[in-house]
Amino acid sequence: MAFSKRTVRDIPLEGQTVLVRADYNVPLFDGKISDDLRIRASLPTLQYLLKRQCRVVIISHLGRPKGRDATLSLEPIAVHLQELLKTPVNFVESCVGDVVTQAVKNSSKGSVTLLENLRFHKEEEADDRDFARRIAKATGARFFVQDGFGVVHRSHASTDAITEFIPGVAGLLLEKECQTITKAMEKPTRPLVAVLGGAKVSDKLQVIERFVDIADKIIIGGAMANTFLAYKGHHMGASMVEENQHKTLDKIYLAAHKKVEGSVEDFIILPTDVSVAKTPTQTAIRHNVTLGNVAKGDNALDIGDSSIERMVKEVAKAGTVIWNGTMGYATIPAFSHSSARLALELATHKEKTSIIGGGDTADFVLNWGEAENFSHVSTGGGAALDLMAGKKLPGVESLLNA
Repeated sequence: MAFSKRTVRDIPLEGQTVLVRADYNVPLFDGKISDDLRIRASLPTLQYLLKRQCRVVIISHLGRPKGRDATLSLEPIAVHLQELLKTPVNFVESCVGDVVTQAVKNSSKGSVTLLENLRFHKEEEADDRDFARRIAKATGARFFVQDGFGVVHRSHASTDAITEFIPGVAGLLLEKECQTITKAMEKPTRPLVAVLGGAKVSDKLQVIERFVDIADKIIIGGAMANTFLAYKGHHMGASMVEENQHKTLDKIYLAAHKKVEGSVEDFIILPTDVSVAKTPTQTAIRHNVTLGNVAKGDNALDIGDSSIERMVKEVAKAGTVIWNGTMGYATIPAFSHSSARLALELATHKEKTSIIGGGDTADFVLNWGEAENFSHVSTGGGAALDLMAGKKLPGVESLLNA
């Protein structure tokens, strides 16, 4: 599908200093990277720029620091990026000021410099215009390349205000993410089956409403299914149920009734059984119960075995599957069964278009297997949701039009 913004292919980059906004917000444990999907996903754009002898200056954030925090420094990212790129990566302990200016001036064409965590400065999340100006001035960049898909749904200094000072275009990752997800939503190979999990209906309301319009089937799992089931009058014991969602679900089902000629229950597919435990611990034992038999102290932590079989049968008939949100409490092995079965079904039928939403869903499938098993594993959680919902993304809207 046509992309509405200019990309790195559309501008004269040769030998220029280029500022790249990447998303290197990766999980760190004891200072070590446990999942480098977002770093690896940035490589095609960086390699494209290096082939054109650009001075590449990268900015990113990591975590939610309150001021400068050594445990959230991007220095370990620089080390890992150097290994992946097989070219030196110079790390600078700031993202503004003379130290940055000198580092960029002293760098050669075809070099890479990574600046320190943007969120060490509160002005980043405030979309502070002066902070963006200081970044632009310090780097002396001729062009800005937005390639951090995971942050483009935010209006931050490095996604919005920065383009007031440096002309901005899309990187190859951003272009791929937007085109792939948009095509799956607007021109899917049918049947289109949406599989939606996670915790809250309120977090995914607009996505659910969009899928009511465009999907052939919607499968609901995760803790979100508990809220749907409670709305339908089922006793859910001690399970997580989101409060004050009755009017929201009324709206969803009203729209579904208008669309579907037959049974809405065959369109919005809810579990008919659930797997429960008293508490969600790593040693909890999975017990399968049908609806109506959830005891007072039970927590529904996964969809049940019969529901898993139905989910797999529906997915087996699909041409396109968009999956956002794990189907159970997937960090506990006993309650990852449904998510693992869904991942297996998609991975072993590569003729299907399978779009894996970012965040927890991407983390799960990458711990389960390889990204290559699926058509597309998104690097953005909130950004992917907003794009699926049809929202405008500030970090994309601020770029130069095609």
